[in-house]
Amino acid sequence: MADPELVKRWVQKADEDFGYAALSLKEEFTFFPQICWHFHQAAEKYLKAYIVAYDLEFRKIHDLAALLHLCEKHNPSFSVLLEQCTYLQKYYVEARYPVMWEISCSRDETHMAQQAAQKIIDFVKKALA
Repeated sequence: MADPELVKRWVQKADEDFGYAALSLKEEFTFFPQICWHFHQAAEKYLKAYIVAYDLEFRKIHDLAALLHLCEKHNPSFSVLLEQCTYLQKYYVEARYPVMWEISCSRDETHMAQQAAQKIIDFVKKALA
């Protein structure tokens, strides 16, 4: 394994993103696309923590499916997270920029993003243990 302190820092940053998003949702803020973006970020950073932990090919990308594929090469059981990664991916660009395909999302969709991120987090934590 790689430097445990570096892995710990990736996890800490991911937990901060998840915590910020979860608190924003709990506080009834209606910035749903931005909250979903933070759930995406938490999932991304957890996948990158795994990549760093096992000295896998680190790529400066934000595509959750591509990051998942890197993890799958090392541990094929990561394939169970494809649905969650696919769901969260739409919140990377569309939630942050005024693009032609800009999205809106509901509170329910935001809760689904939270659940998707939580499943990824729980899986990666177990894989890192």
